[in-house]
Formats: sequence, structure tokens, C-alpha cells
Amino acid sequence: MLDVAVIIVSWNVRNYLTNCLRSVLADFTHSRLNGAVWVVDNASTDGTTDLVAELFPQVHLIANTENVGFGAANNQGMQMAASAEPRHFFLLNPDTVVRPTAMRRLVDCLDTYPNAGMAGPRLVYGDGRFQHAAFRFPRLMQLLFDLYPMPARLYESRWNGRYPYDWYRADQKPFPIDHPLGAAMMVKASVALATGGFDESFHMYCEEIDWCWRIHKAGWEIFTVPQAEIVHYGGESTSQIPVRSFLNLWQSRAQLYQKHYGRFMRTLARWLVQAGMHRRITQTDDPALKEACRQIIHIWQTI
Repeated sequence: MLDVAVIIVSWNVRNYLTNCLRSVLADFTHSRLNGAVWVVDNASTDGTTDLVAELFPQVHLIANTENVGFGAANNQGMQMAASAEPRHFFLLNPDTVVRPTAMRRLVDCLDTYPNAGMAGPRLVYGDGRFQHAAFRFPRLMQLLFDLYPMPARLYESRWNGRYPYDWYRADQKPFPIDHPLGAAMMVKASVALATGGFDESFHMYCEEIDWCWRIHKAGWEIFTVPQAEIVHYGGESTSQIPVRSFLNLWQSRAQLYQKHYGRFMRTLARWLVQAGMHRRITQTDDPALKEACRQIIHIWQTI
């Protein structure tokens, strides 16, 4: 039986993946954990699979011939790793570096709090700056922050779904949250099995929010662990296709609202998003972005 099965989904981030894998393997030693790693590559064209096979022969490699999406690839990795009987799955983005003992802190949280189903770390950017690692479930106010200018002092507040900076201090205890950022999430294997993992109809974005919603509804709690620090560079795959990523984000948000909100909330959200996209069309000269906004308006008409 393993303490932790680490699942990393990659797409054309070869250089980041190298440092990520080195940090994970080193932290198995620092954290004194019995662990193994599964890399699920979504049809990279940058030599990722060759690199993993050559430099990390101890890593289990799953090389997909097409990009099946973030959620589906993570499910694929968890299914393959299940035969090793891990107590926990650690779903980790490849553009991360795990600090020493971070995995131990996450495991300890899940082992200490009986009702804990998932735990996420404290995140920092590559230059050490603070990064929000946890969020409240999306509401109409968050849509306003994404679509329209709002007072600068409110962007880091609870009105925009954030938790206070002080809660993330390294001397603070784990605190309950709605959902972590999908870059790093440790989930009990029993909880993953009971809740079915990611909904694979979400190709990219919002799949972690949907899963966390289902985990909460099943009676489990989710925590952020400030003493577990992980560097997250952020957006290294999606930055390669910015307009497509923008469209994917708002398509997934529409799907999330369709799945988890009632008609009244969906109607208000639809009005806000469509008005915001019309506004964006008038503000950009990029024809690809204009077309993406038109597609988003059409998508939100159907929820």
C-alpha cells in the first residue's frame, strides 16, 4: 500500500515537468512517505514522453495519443494508480515545485481531521510572491469582478471569493475552504472513489470546483494547509492558446452554473455574462477574441 500516488497531467511543459518530478521524488524522502508517480501526457509534441522515460524510469508514464482533457487524464491516472492501493491521491500540475515536507503536511491534515476529504497547500509564485490557493464557490459577485471594473481594494476580498492573507501564514493551522486551486490537491482515495473523481464533460477549467462541490455535498470537508508550501508558476499550458483558453473558461463556467444553480441564479448570471461579452467585443480589435466572445454569448443563451 502507498501513502501517496502522485498524478501529474502534462501538455507541452517539458522543462517545468523536469523540476516538478525532481521535487516530488525528493519530497518522498523528506516527508518519509511511501509514494509513486504517474505522469499522464496529453499528446505533447515537445518530447515530454521521451524525457520522462529517459530521466525518470521509476515514474509510471501514460502517453495519450490525443488531448483528453485535464479531468479525464487525472481520472485515468487515478484509475491506473488504484492497483497500488494508495491511501491518498495527490493531483499536481507540472508547473509546480514541491517544497520539502509539503506532502507530509497534507497527509497529516487528512489523517488528523476525520471528516477531511481533500487538502490543498499554500501556493507561491516562482518569485516567492503570495498566490491565492483557495476560493469560495462562485457567485454572481465573482462574475462582476471578472467582467467589469470594480474598486481595486475589493479584488482581494471575500466579495471576490478570496480568503484572508493572514490565514495562509506558515504558523497557522489548516482552515476549511470551499475549494482549492486545481494546481495541487490531495484527496483521500476513498473519497475519490465515493464521489467519482472529475466530471469528464468539463474539458478544462471548473472541473475541480464541480468535484469539490460534490465532495462537500457528500459530507466531507476540504482544507488549505498553510505549512505545506508549493511553488506554482501558473498557466504554462493554457498560455500557449490564450483565446482558446478564454473560450474554454467561459464554456466551463456556463456548464458549472447549469449543473449547480437554479433557474433564477442562472438567468441573472446569463444576463451579466452576455452584457460583459458584448462590452468586451466593443473594446478589442482582436478578431479572434471578438469571435470567442460571440461564441460565449451563444453558449450562455442555452443555460
